[in-house]
Order: sequence, then C-alpha cells, then structure tokens
Amino acid sequence: MSDNHPDLHSHVFLGDSHERNERGTWTVIALCSFMMAAEIVGGLLFGSIALVADGLHMSTHASALLLTALAYRFARRHAQDDRFSFGTGKFGDPAGFTSAIVLAMIALLIGYEAATRFIWPVPIDFNQAIPIAALGLVVNIVSAILLSGGDPQRAHEHGHHHAHASYKDHHEHEHVHAGQAAHRDNNLRAAIVHVLADAAVSILVIAGLVIGRFLGFTWMDPAVGLVGAVVIAAWAYTLIRDTGAILLDMTPDRDMAERMRATIETDGDRLTDLHLWRLGPGHLGVIVSVATKRERGPAYYQALLGRFRALSHVTVEVQRQ
Repeated sequence: MSDNHPDLHSHVFLGDSHERNERGTWTVIALCSFMMAAEIVGGLLFGSIALVADGLHMSTHASALLLTALAYRFARRHAQDDRFSFGTGKFGDPAGFTSAIVLAMIALLIGYEAATRFIWPVPIDFNQAIPIAALGLVVNIVSAILLSGGDPQRAHEHGHHHAHASYKDHHEHEHVHAGQAAHRDNNLRAAIVHVLADAAVSILVIAGLVIGRFLGFTWMDPAVGLVGAVVIAAWAYTLIRDTGAILLDMTPDRDMAERMRATIETDGDRLTDLHLWRLGPGHLGVIVSVATKRERGPAYYQALLGRFRALSHVTVEVQRQ
C-alpha cells in the first residue's frame, strides 16, 4: 500500500507460511543444484552417460523450483505495491501453472523415450543405473520433506489432494471456514509435485531395473517409464486445472458461496449479485449486491459476512427497493 494513501486498508494477501516456504524452496534449489553439478561432472569424468542424463534431468526440476522461489520473492517484495489492486498473493498461481506445463512436457518426453525403447532397445548397465536411481530417490525424498517444513504428511497432501470443505455452521455465531482449496499454496504445491514426481519415477525405475537385472525382463525399464509418464501427466493436469481456475477467477468454494447467499437472504433481503474469488492462499475476496426494503447500509451486511473467516476483502453494494 502506498504511503500517499494512509487511510486505505491493507491489500497484503500472502499465505501464512509464505516466508518459511520461500526459505525451504531456496534450500532445496541449493541441494538439487549441488547434486545436478556432481552428477554431470562425475559422469563426464568417469564416462557415465547415465549419470550425465540424470543430472540434466534434475536440472529441469531445479529450473521449476527456481521459478517457485522467484515467485515467492516477487510477491513478498511487492506486497505493499499499490499498482496491484488486490495485492500479490495470487502471484504463486501463474508460477504454479507454468511449473505444471513444464511437468506435462517432462511427462511427454519420458513417455516418448520409453516408447522408443520398446522399438529400439538400449543396453542397460544395471550395476551403474540402480545406484544412480537410488541416489535420485533419496535426494527427492529429502527435498519433499524440506519443502513441507519437515512434515512428510504435508508433502503427501500436496501430492494427493482432495478438496473437502470443512464447515462449522451449527450455530448462527460460529465462524464458517473455507474449504481446503482456498488455503492451498499452489506455488509450493507445484514445487512439491515436481520432487514427488521425480521420486515416483525413481521408485518405478528402481523396480524396473531390479526386475530386469535379476529376471532378465529388459522390457520392464521402458514399461515403468510409461507408467511414470502417465502418473506425472495426471498430476500436471490436476495442477493446471486448479491453478487455471484461480487465474480465471472461478468461484473457489461453491458451498461457501451458497452459505453466503443464505446468510444474506433473510428477512426479505435479496442477493442480486455475488462474486467470490481467491486473492491468495487463505484469502478470499467477495463483492455482493443486496436489494433490501429496509434501512440497512453496507456495514450491516459486512457484519453478517464476518463469520466467513477466509474473507479478507469485502465490498457491499446496497440497492433500495
């Protein structure tokens, strides 16, 4: 917010864990960059093309994580910039959308490589490939834990999310909480999905290599590659769908919107317009127009909507009937 307008209210709609998530992302970038450099240099020194390939693959995820970190930094540094009408809390969503596109491209590349290996099999050095895949798995598990703030369950929830609205609306004066989707940090989620996708592929690759090494089923390597590509593509699609909905200002919680309507449409009042959208993780904005025959001003309806905890910016228009 500009110092030239001290009477204006704040438009800082960053998530509660914004700075912690930013620090965690930079830490994981450092870890991935170190491993990437070690694999590429080691592969060139020892003549291992598999090691070089894994290092280059890790570079794609490091680039996506860099996008995540820069989005956090930009949103934090410009949080008070009044050029952004509703703050910078939503800046992580275009970053998450872009990361999801990169993830989808990685899925296509893995799928293409796996399909070509069915047609033109490539000799595999199992004794070298298995330790590399195991090392990649360890790095990705550590990265996921770091990004989730040391809580593995939180990483699992980001990778396999289900948006369940959680309400406490048994009594008139209880607060109404928005669904999980309204609080989710899609910038962090994109970063976690990248490392979880890499971890999932590592697990599949290890399984395929071990089976191929001991049972001679060399076709298992490209087969698990295809499975991994499908899993990554599914995660990318979900992330694109969710971040795209936010970028298009779709209603983030339809149940909450209906409860807002029921809250306002009492005692003869009528809701003629309602716009509910997400301003940032844990922050929703709403614009409502109310038609009433009573002598009620905007403050009355703002007080009614005060029970909805996630509403950080409320605009009310009153129309006299």
